Amino acid sequence: MIKVHVNKSKIIITGHANYDLYGKDIVCASVSSIVITSINACLRIEAKSLAYKEEKDKFTIDIISDNNNILLIIENMIQMLEELALTYKKNIKVIKED
Repeated sequence: MIKVHVNKSKIIITGHANYDLYGKDIVCASVSSIVITSINACLRIEAKSLAYKEEKDKFTIDIISDNNNILLIIENMIQMLEELALTYKKNIKVIKED
């Protein structure tokens, strides 16, 4: 299962959806597309708006900027991941932390 831990300044995505084999998993592909597109949009608006680190089965995003447009993109990303989690409950979970 993919777990997306969200707090005000950091998002940590871990695991694998296990919907299908690596390279054929549509849930993992969807998560990757949503996250990478959102990161790229943020960085195009403000080059130092966030920092990210990719590791095996772990992706960390540190939100640095308080620019409203950046925060809207991040909010949209989280909402899209939550919608994906509604459809694929066994494969992805979004956990909002205070």
